[in-house]
Amino acid sequence: MASSLLRNPVLSSTATISTPSLPAFSPKSSPFSFRFPPCRHRSLRGESLRLSCSVSDPSPLPPHSLRRRRPEYIPNRISDPNYVRVFDTTLRDGEQSPGATLTSKEKLDIARQLAKLGVDIIEAGFPAASKDDFEAVKTIAETVGNTVDENGYVPVICGLSRCNKKDIQTAWEAVKYAKRPRIHTFIATSNIHLEYKLKKSKEEVIEIARNMVKFARSLGCEDVEFSPEDAGRSEREFLYQILGEVIKAGATTLNIPDTVGITLPTEFGQLIADLKANTPGIENVVISTHCQNDLGLSTANTLSGAHAGARQVEVTINGIGERAGNASLEEVVMAIKCRGDHVLGGLYTGIDTRHIVMTSKMVEEYTGMQTQPHKAIVGANAFAHESGIHQDGMLKHKGTYEIICPEEIGLERSNDAGIVLGKLSGRHALKDRLTELGYELDDEQLSSIFWRFKSVAERKKRVTDADIIALVSDEVFQPEAVWKLQDIQITCGTLGLSTATVKLADADGKEHTACSMGTGPVDSAYKAVDLIVKEPASLLEYSMNAVTEGIDAIATTRVLIRGNNNYSTTNAITGEEVQRTFSGTGAGMDIVVSSVKAYVGALNKMLDFKENSPTKIHSQNNKVPA
Repeated sequence: MASSLLRNPVLSSTATISTPSLPAFSPKSSPFSFRFPPCRHRSLRGESLRLSCSVSDPSPLPPHSLRRRRPEYIPNRISDPNYVRVFDTTLRDGEQSPGATLTSKEKLDIARQLAKLGVDIIEAGFPAASKDDFEAVKTIAETVGNTVDENGYVPVICGLSRCNKKDIQTAWEAVKYAKRPRIHTFIATSNIHLEYKLKKSKEEVIEIARNMVKFARSLGCEDVEFSPEDAGRSEREFLYQILGEVIKAGATTLNIPDTVGITLPTEFGQLIADLKANTPGIENVVISTHCQNDLGLSTANTLSGAHAGARQVEVTINGIGERAGNASLEEVVMAIKCRGDHVLGGLYTGIDTRHIVMTSKMVEEYTGMQTQPHKAIVGANAFAHESGIHQDGMLKHKGTYEIICPEEIGLERSNDAGIVLGKLSGRHALKDRLTELGYELDDEQLSSIFWRFKSVAERKKRVTDADIIALVSDEVFQPEAVWKLQDIQITCGTLGLSTATVKLADADGKEHTACSMGTGPVDSAYKAVDLIVKEPASLLEYSMNAVTEGIDAIATTRVLIRGNNNYSTTNAITGEEVQRTFSGTGAGMDIVVSSVKAYVGALNKMLDFKENSPTKIHSQNNKVPA
């Protein structure tokens, strides 16, 4: 579609953004012209625009065809000083969120989607944590780490390790199969960590860090990242010293983590500036940021760090991670895309933002961690307008209340799509709608979705985008089936105990049936499932939502369980054994069916973890002092 531009009445002014002790950046307000990407905003169709942009108002986003070329990858430097590498740690730090356990297949699916998104580095896991983690990282290195696109892009595959030889050797054995392998090793540097956790002197920590970086390079790894854990609370002079030593030892990237999320944006920006000015040899490495969100400032701190000179940002999809989470990839990337030219000195990334929504949805479904409706960029309300004043402005011109065209992140409004899906819609119409929503499915997946879609359409006059997304989540974003729900029959009410008959099929297709009674339909159904699966588990959380309004809405259910056999893994930061929890999701027009699917999905994840990590059950043998 030939899309042109609208006259946009903006105010041109010049603003100065400054950070204490940092050079102020004062962009000039200068008009320019370009074309919008294909966009369904009715108010943007068929009209022309000369747009005057300045730092005072967010500019429209450039077409994808005008995206700058990603610089050639060199571990310790970036040829374009404005390019910012995106280091995604969803599969490592993100999976440390309570209940966010991922199976090996799910990790591989997410890694492939991250490659579509165009992240520069994928931190695929902590290989020393468990056999499952090791195999998942190795598989990602062998597949995603060797898939080169037509532009020569292939993501770096990174494995995390503590500063000890066993961890580093294990990480290398997992990532070495990638075209661009990286080892990321860390040790704490703040006084509180030195005294209470490591019980080591500064001199001892420097010696460990220097020797372990040398050891990583001696294995043949030419790309080594070093992190001084809790740098936000570490003494500056100590940081200058230890970072200078690891640079001499061969580190190529220095990651500066605000591990407890305590710094403010001005403080974190100043920290990066001070390190850049005072660390010997810093010009020979790439500076990175890793900001936790304990005070809700992870995105702001990350941008402040980039403005101060960091050229790698460590982020996660939907901002998931330990405690309050990490800097959100979608927020950081879109902030740079919207404001990089005018406020951040021309910074840009290599991310294809059209895959953001799909990636966000996949991570949400696989981890079972629902995104809050008001979440920036990817929340359900991010492009919703209810206020009468806002609606009036939107009807006149979308730019009055939206700084991002939703199509830029892979989102399309259903009321602008022009196609209404119902029981007479065919496979082609459904496929087109799925493509518009950002889903790329193979023929087998499409066939499964189509028959589920027809079933729903028989009972609903109109199938909405929310219905389709729920069906995709239920069919595609599910763990490998150890058990699969075949049939269920429930009797319940006020006249007696609820009873449930459940039929499950195992991995070989053999059917198993069990009956049980309970306090309600879901309780009786779950007890019947337990009789078949024979794997004791405790239900920790249960929630249900209707994806649309109306009594005929599809219900989505999320459950969180914990196995009674003490499934555990090693926490990458603390080195402690932690009990794993497992989430599951299900969708259906029958709330009991939806509930049972979610429960079976969670059990499948737990059984997959058991099968791939037998040494972790009742075991503390993998615990290695940092």
